[in-house]
Amino acid sequence: MRVSPHDHPDLGPGALVEVAERVFAYVQPDGSWWINNAGFVVGESSIVCIDACSTERRTRAFREQMRATRDVPVSSLLNTHHHGDHTFGNSFIDAATIIGHENCRTEVTNAGLPSNVGIWDPVDWGDLELAPPNITFADRLSLWSDESVIEMSYVGQPAHTTNDSLVWLPEEKVLFCGDLLFNGGTPFLLMGSVVGAIDVLTNVVAPIPAETIVSGHGAPCGAELISTTIRYLEFVLATARAGHAAGLTPLEVARDADLGEYAGWLDHERIVGNLHRAYHDLDDEAADVDLFGALGDMISYNGGKPLSCYA
Repeated sequence: MRVSPHDHPDLGPGALVEVAERVFAYVQPDGSWWINNAGFVVGESSIVCIDACSTERRTRAFREQMRATRDVPVSSLLNTHHHGDHTFGNSFIDAATIIGHENCRTEVTNAGLPSNVGIWDPVDWGDLELAPPNITFADRLSLWSDESVIEMSYVGQPAHTTNDSLVWLPEEKVLFCGDLLFNGGTPFLLMGSVVGAIDVLTNVVAPIPAETIVSGHGAPCGAELISTTIRYLEFVLATARAGHAAGLTPLEVARDADLGEYAGWLDHERIVGNLHRAYHDLDDEAADVDLFGALGDMISYNGGKPLSCYA
């Protein structure tokens, strides 16, 4: 039975985790569809915020936790990528500037505001306003919180999306990596590249000497999550290669696949979308993946039910 937004189980509020002195991760349980992590860096006279949340209610709750930590303005909001769980709430952060990769602005604008179209359980999005980045960059930029530098950089190619950016605090050795990593959840590459994500994690993310990583979903962790995620992506690619050679569709391959150690991860139906993207990577096609077709296959894999969402 489909549930209404008001009948969703109460997963509890997001929790602040101080991952370094004056650096906080905002971790929302349970980290499944549309329930992301965000974060912020507290300065003497302002806060630098990293990502918003998916709904008005969730973003207002996050903003209140920031305000309770230090009641100063948010000078900048950094978007790690364009997906709505990280950007729909941008306008409620009340930041002086919103910063993202140039493709992030394009994708936020093109995607527009959400509606309940039957792919996920219905969500009470609230009174959202579209707020794309108003400062963009092509490669990297540096900004400062008091005397500490915050480095924001584009990963260089499609991975989770076309516009993934890292937020690195070198003095604190804390890395906010957006949805390049999911801790306890299934990675999702439908709008990026499986091959690209493997390359980015191996050659861009892994060399960073981070002591703490704040992933886009799930608890903060160490660098061990990088190799775990690479193994999953290599499994997806190998599964796609075998299914593609056999002439099977991504949905057929997913239904026959043994997820093994990954079966207990949240949102395991993402295997279908990941296989769609892996097929595209293997074919090296100019045309992009049929997103709604892939999402429809994910619903079929899910027994014909909308994908579970508690946002």
